[in-house]
Amino acid sequence: MNPHRPGQRRMALPPEKRAWIGRQKAIAEEAGSFTPLGPDHSAFYYEGGPRLLVTFEFLGSLIDHREADAPLGRELVEGTGCSHLCILAHAPRWYRDPAIHAHFDALTDRGFFDEFDLVVCYGAGMGGYGAAAYSVAAPGATVIAVSPQATLDPRLTEWDPRFISARRLSFTDRYGYAPDMLDASARAFVLYDPEEELDAMHASLFHRSHVLRFRCRHLGRHIEDHLLEMGLLKPLVQKALAGELTAGELYRLYRARRSYTPYLRRLMARLEDDDRMQLAARLCRYVRAQFGEERFEKSVRRIEGRVQEQLQHRCALQRSMERPLG
Repeated sequence: MNPHRPGQRRMALPPEKRAWIGRQKAIAEEAGSFTPLGPDHSAFYYEGGPRLLVTFEFLGSLIDHREADAPLGRELVEGTGCSHLCILAHAPRWYRDPAIHAHFDALTDRGFFDEFDLVVCYGAGMGGYGAAAYSVAAPGATVIAVSPQATLDPRLTEWDPRFISARRLSFTDRYGYAPDMLDASARAFVLYDPEEELDAMHASLFHRSHVLRFRCRHLGRHIEDHLLEMGLLKPLVQKALAGELTAGELYRLYRARRSYTPYLRRLMARLEDDDRMQLAARLCRYVRAQFGEERFEKSVRRIEGRVQEQLQHRCALQRSMERPLG
């Protein structure tokens, strides 16, 4: 079945993106191999050691957002000696292409994944969907999916209005429903913010006994960006490549958020919005001890002022109740 329904247009890549692919093609051909996968995807393989990282990445994010000069996976395996296979989407088509199916079939037929001691599949958002969906080609793999979609089949996820154009793609043929494709994995970690309602609804569909759904509260929709800024994504993936990523290790690594300003700001705002001022005051004391007051000066002063107002109000109320009648 062709996942591209009639009438779907493909946009030509702008020159800078074609040039980027050209540069990476030359590097990959020297270090391993390059395989075009139809007009919308490419596969870059960089040969290294006996452990393999498979990343699912989006060209638009790499160039427009991160201004990266290489796939993110190259950064994640740096210094490990691991091999790397990058499945690159040129457009937001969720890796739904018969050419990708055929590529993974060919890799499986020749025992490509069997050559490695350990395989880790990683992706975020659309890439998280790809990492989960195609992990079935490497039984026993570890999967790390950040804010993934389970499917965009409107019969199952009509409640998600964010990717209307993707509903023209088929999610009902091979490698279609990502949660089912995880059944062959050894373990999987699905990272999401439970306060992002649509992301949380997708995450709930990944309920499996060997899947850890890890809550990243107060990081919003762009969890991957925050993990990179915290310096957390690389050690997380490298722990997985070493076969050492467990629930306890993930929780330990995630403690880095306690010194991460955007997280603390979001947490402070949430406590203030919920009128949990005593907890907000404790957070203020922690922030002052960690950073001094400068970075959060306005928030700290505002919260301390509200705590003082509430205290004065309680004292006034108590005095009025103790005042004798008559």
